[in-house]
Amino acid sequence: MSDPQSPPSHASGPRIWDISAPVHVGTPVFPGDTEYAQQWNATISPGCPVNVATITLSPHVGTHADAPLHYDTQGATAGHVPLDAYIGPCRVIHAIGSGALIRWEDIAHAAQNLPPRVLVRTYRRMPVDRWDAELTAYAPETVERLADLGVRLIGIDTASIDPANSKTLDSHQIIRRRDMRVLENLVLDDVAEGDYELIALPLKLITADASPVRAILRELN
Repeated sequence: MSDPQSPPSHASGPRIWDISAPVHVGTPVFPGDTEYAQQWNATISPGCPVNVATITLSPHVGTHADAPLHYDTQGATAGHVPLDAYIGPCRVIHAIGSGALIRWEDIAHAAQNLPPRVLVRTYRRMPVDRWDAELTAYAPETVERLADLGVRLIGIDTASIDPANSKTLDSHQIIRRRDMRVLENLVLDDVAEGDYELIALPLKLITADASPVRAILRELN
C-alpha cells in the first residue's frame, strides 16, 4: 500500500491509492475524545522473541467508519453492520473550498450516473497533524439528494459529515433514517476526480460504535 503522500502503487495489477490517515501518538481527535496511546508489553531480547504492544484509542481515531450505534441508541454496532456498502464502485468528487457545507451545487458537476458510494474531497491538503474546528461538512439536503439517487455510502476527508459544533447532527440523522453508511477522515489529497473501487472494511468490533478502517481505492479494470 502506498503512503497517502506518495504516488499510487501499481507495480503489478491495478493501481492502488491508500486513502487512510496515519495513526500514531499525536494524531488529532475530536476534542474530548480518547487519543491514540501505545506501550510495549514485551520487546525482543535474549529472553523474548517478539515485540508486543498494547494500544488505547477511540474507534474514531484516523480514518473510520461510523456504525449506526454512534448516532442511534438502537443502531447496529461496527461488528454487526453488513459489509457490502464498504466495498465496490465509488466516485471521488472534488468540492475544494466549498466553505462550511457541501451543497448540491458543489458536487453537481460530477453527480451524473452515480455509483453507490461517493467520497468528497474538501481539502487541498488534509491536515493529518492538527484538529480543524472549521471543517467542511455535508449539508443535510445534499445527503438526502444523494440517498434519493441510490448512494449507500458517503465519505469525506474531514473529521465529520456534520459541523464540529453541531448538537443535532442533522446529516448523521439522515444517514440513520436512510440506512446509509459513512466514512470520515479520508485522505484524498492525491486522488483525481473519477470512479474507483473502494475497499474500507471495518473491524468486527462487536460492541463498538465505530471502527478504524484501512481505506484504499483501486483502479477500475
